[in-house]
Amino acid sequence: MMSSSAEKQPPKTSLRYFKYTLLYILLIPLINWSFTWAPMVELPGLAAWAFNPVTIVTGLVLVVRDFAQREIGHEVLIAMGIALFLTYVTSGGALALASGAAFLISELVDYALFTLTKYKLSTRVLLSSALAAPIDTTAFLYGASFIRDAQFTIPNVVMSVGGKMVGAIIIWWLIKQRMER
Repeated sequence: MMSSSAEKQPPKTSLRYFKYTLLYILLIPLINWSFTWAPMVELPGLAAWAFNPVTIVTGLVLVVRDFAQREIGHEVLIAMGIALFLTYVTSGGALALASGAAFLISELVDYALFTLTKYKLSTRVLLSSALAAPIDTTAFLYGASFIRDAQFTIPNVVMSVGGKMVGAIIIWWLIKQRMER
């Protein structure tokens, strides 16, 4: 999002300048911790389609990461490291490892897309999520299945990827509308 002359950017020493980076650092351990206790939800009449409700909101992390990357560039990997350390402290090493592997894989996809393409921001956010969501989801839920039973299931994968894409589409639309004004 390009800032107009009417919008003032906070100074780079201000915490407000790093708002998406801070949100990214806090969302990762919060969502990871939620996977350790959130109950599985069964869809009425479809007990085989039980899913962890946290998977629906995981898309926020990928979109927030895109904005954090705009704030701090490739130093977003440092922010990811801090968030994974917080995951380790709050949820244990196994979950931090599963999350770290998933984020590393999706971060490489995101890095390539944001660094190597010249698409508009709205398009990069949408493409980034479309490419990274299935990869990130599969890696994380596979790793999480070693910590808690029934995490790597078709319903969890579908709900997680779907949640990530719904979030990405909403953010894509908002950015697109703002850029067209």
